[in-house]
Amino acid sequence: MWLTEDVDSFLKEFKLKVKVFNEINFYPRIKNTDALLELGITAKKRKEIILSLSIENYYRGPTKDTYPGKPDYFEFGTYFNGHEVYIKLGLGKFNKIPDCMSFHVAEHKLEYPLSIKKNDKI
Repeated sequence: MWLTEDVDSFLKEFKLKVKVFNEINFYPRIKNTDALLELGITAKKRKEIILSLSIENYYRGPTKDTYPGKPDYFEFGTYFNGHEVYIKLGLGKFNKIPDCMSFHVAEHKLEYPLSIKKNDKI
């Protein structure tokens, strides 16, 4: 299935860029920084959560980024401490650190079209 391959390819490339740069560019939006407190996690744990994502966590995308020169982004979800967490990731510009635009408690129930456990807690 092409979508599964696209998501898998995106995750592999994202994780490779993180390994190369040893960093993720986290957008410092209040919603994102408040989520760390609300979820009781450290920045290090947030990075671990992101690096543990798989195609099963896929929510939607690719979606065209509104910022000029930025590649499409993908959206994922996972559960942490009883909360569903929404995560929006992009590869960033060529030869630059990858982006995490959103990391916060989901504002609505997410669907997981590639999950074997369809819409169950991952």
